Amino acid sequence: METNIVGVGVGISDRFRAVADEKAERISKLATRAERLDVKVTHHSNRQGRMDDETVELTLIGRGPLVRAEATDADKFVALDLAVDKLMEQVRRAKRKRLDGRHDARGAHLDKGTGSLHGIDVRPASADVLRAVKTGEIPIITGNEDEEDYTPVVIRTKEFGAEWMSVEEAVDRMELVGHDFFLFVDARTDHPSVVYRRKGWDYGVISLTTQAPPETVAAS
Repeated sequence: METNIVGVGVGISDRFRAVADEKAERISKLATRAERLDVKVTHHSNRQGRMDDETVELTLIGRGPLVRAEATDADKFVALDLAVDKLMEQVRRAKRKRLDGRHDARGAHLDKGTGSLHGIDVRPASADVLRAVKTGEIPIITGNEDEEDYTPVVIRTKEFGAEWMSVEEAVDRMELVGHDFFLFVDARTDHPSVVYRRKGWDYGVISLTTQAPPETVAAS
């Protein structure tokens, strides 16, 4: 398996490359379909007297969906160990899920007649949640509001191509990448949607129903 290592604001030593290659070999024995492991090390310079730290992001690429994991620590070698442990656990969980599915047909089942979903605990988002998402009314308190260059929202932007899939597939993808949510296009409705973990239930789904653009409505 190929290993690709990049550093952002930090140099990558030969020792780190050697350790990362050893970790990649361990991962390849578990993820036999993997073709490449991308390792990104980012240096964070913290203010207010806090120590600098390093974030290690791992992306496993191969036949099938991407698997991602990341960890942060003052020592990039420790962050690498933590990220590798997370990644391998996600791969193990995915393999167990596939094996269970061969012997026991579990998971979500869509009743095409009624449109109801069985086998997975999914609840539609409330009207209040949809309104908050639409208007952006999400309060963020960081404790740094008095700083001169303070901004209430720190946005980390990533762009991905739209993928049509079922809710069950979206939940599987979310588990593989280790996030608390996953954006997709619902293959049943063609609506942009997101699955997410929620307290009290296993998962939730938010879908956006598209209507005429505001300028079209105003013109009419």
